[in-house]
Amino acid sequence: MGDVLAYEAELLGLVKEYLDFAGFQETVKVLKKECKTKGKPLPKAADVSSEDSLPIQVIAFEDGDQKVFFQLWEEHILSSVHDSDPVAQNLEFYLHIYFATFLLKQEMGNPDKTELEERFSYFKAYLETKGAALSQTTEFLPFYALPFVPNPMVHPSFKELFQDSWTLDLRTRLEKFLSLTLKARQTPRLLTIFLAKREHRYVTNLKLFHKLQMDYYNLLGVTAELVDSLAATVTGKMITPEYLQSVCACLFSNHLKRSVAHNIDFTRPGTASTLLRASLATMKVQDVPLLPSLDYEKLKKDLITGSDRLKALLLQALRWRLTTSYPGEQRDTIMQAYISNDLLDCHSNCQRSVLQLLYSKSEVVRQYMARLINAFASLIEGRAYLSQNPTLLQMLEDRLKAEDKDSLTWENVLGALQKFSLRRTLQSAMIKDGLIFWLVDVLIDPDCLSEYNLEYCAALLMNLCLRSAGKKICASIPNHMLRVLSSLLDHENPKVQSYVNGALYSILAIPSVREEAKEMGMEEILRCFIKERNEEMVRQMEFVIKQLNSEPFNDNIVSDDDDEEEYEEEDSNILEPDLDKDEVLVPQLGELSGEKLLTTEYLGIMTHTPKTKKKQFAGVHQSMDEPLQRPVTPGYHRTAYLILPLSKSALPLSFIMNNFKKKEWNIAGRERSIG
Repeated sequence: MGDVLAYEAELLGLVKEYLDFAGFQETVKVLKKECKTKGKPLPKAADVSSEDSLPIQVIAFEDGDQKVFFQLWEEHILSSVHDSDPVAQNLEFYLHIYFATFLLKQEMGNPDKTELEERFSYFKAYLETKGAALSQTTEFLPFYALPFVPNPMVHPSFKELFQDSWTLDLRTRLEKFLSLTLKARQTPRLLTIFLAKREHRYVTNLKLFHKLQMDYYNLLGVTAELVDSLAATVTGKMITPEYLQSVCACLFSNHLKRSVAHNIDFTRPGTASTLLRASLATMKVQDVPLLPSLDYEKLKKDLITGSDRLKALLLQALRWRLTTSYPGEQRDTIMQAYISNDLLDCHSNCQRSVLQLLYSKSEVVRQYMARLINAFASLIEGRAYLSQNPTLLQMLEDRLKAEDKDSLTWENVLGALQKFSLRRTLQSAMIKDGLIFWLVDVLIDPDCLSEYNLEYCAALLMNLCLRSAGKKICASIPNHMLRVLSSLLDHENPKVQSYVNGALYSILAIPSVREEAKEMGMEEILRCFIKERNEEMVRQMEFVIKQLNSEPFNDNIVSDDDDEEEYEEEDSNILEPDLDKDEVLVPQLGELSGEKLLTTEYLGIMTHTPKTKKKQFAGVHQSMDEPLQRPVTPGYHRTAYLILPLSKSALPLSFIMNNFKKKEWNIAGRERSIG
């Protein structure tokens, strides 16, 4: 109760501020009257609106009333502004100088000594605390000596402070700053707190949803592992206790502490099935409803002609509809509706199309357009739809080279391009556009990339290196390519290590690249890193070394341009949580957003139709012993590929080694020819 009383005045001030904002004037009168009757503290500053405080602060400035001025300053200027905004910091510094020297100007050099000392003590305290941050700035450095100068009025460094023009200029700057800042603070603090709380709750629920989604895919992956192993026993291959332990530990690792999962004896009959039933008992399977249909014509019109804020809100809502949907019929229906209504104008020849939002002057619009394209590219049907636009790939490559590498726009453009590289036609186009050269230059300095960006750059490079045309590009810059890849071998991220191993394994198939690698001591470099790697990475590096020392053939690379038609596995149909991270767009009071915006303003006629699923093929997995030899994307690779260790008996190693020169074994187990 004591804590409540300590903040009671501030809480009452927040309530009154919101009531003023919402126009409850009669309620405000009753609140003030009751607070007075009960002796409750109601801050006087709260009785004055932000706009009314502007003339009061200016009057306090003119009167030299330091105490009143800085009290109003602290109450009405958000700490996030005066602690981080350079304009606010600079202005505050000069205001402290103004009030410290105010008496010297007013009393013609004969001020009250006690009051003058008090003002300079206040100034010194500021210099030692908040003002210390500016001590390294050349502009302000001389003023740190001001409190110690006997007569600053005659000192050459401080004469300007006592001129009327300096005071007038400072007042003008103050009025301009206050008018802009206080106008921006029209949203009451109580509402700001509520919106922040709601955003936090949304992000928390979204993370929980994605965790459940990953558990679901993990369960599917483990099930496939067990089915493959069961099929292997038909041919007489034994399932080892260690393999069963690793699969079960993976299955229950999200529900049990990892140490506990590894200590349970899963080989004892009934243990795994008991735990599986217990885990599944917590998962209530419910019928998932289809979402309402939308008016896509109106949607696309507003995406092209609406305000930047409306465009961003719509792009966000359309993405959320996809990313928060349930995998299966609900998500498939949403994607089918987007595609059949040509939501992104991929089939349009008009100059003003939805895709042109990638070139918007608004950074938020560009970012949210890139996020939506990345979400589309995360799904097989979405990639197929996007690939039908002949200019989109070039647009994304343009944005990749124009946007700041630290921006979320750049990150999502990169993510979309990486997922595009799962399709052969788009691989060929990216190789032809010289994207390998660009990627190698970016990877020279991996420390300037975020974890996501480094993973996706490395994975994109590996995917392009798997193609014969990509290998030819690498053969034209062997030394540069090998040095960049070798510098990434010691990276702590195992996924990056896997992509580097895959790229090395691919380009070392070329004799001239092998010779270059031998000259730079690649085998010694690899063996140096082998000592610090886990068993899986050690086996991959051993395959790379074996490739390095393979028999020389001519440099003629067999083209793979005539290989079979596009095919992608359903396994890579995953929307990673990164698509919705770090939202910069927060709805204002009474503003519609998300699904509510779509169903309130853009409700259409129900047009859902059943979706025909593409036939999938079953088979065996690529051996984890080998470097990656098929295109992958980190969003899938990190959630389903690395976490599922294969049994050594799942596929004979000799069988793989006899086939790897001519065949590629993809994760779904279907073989396909590659160059």
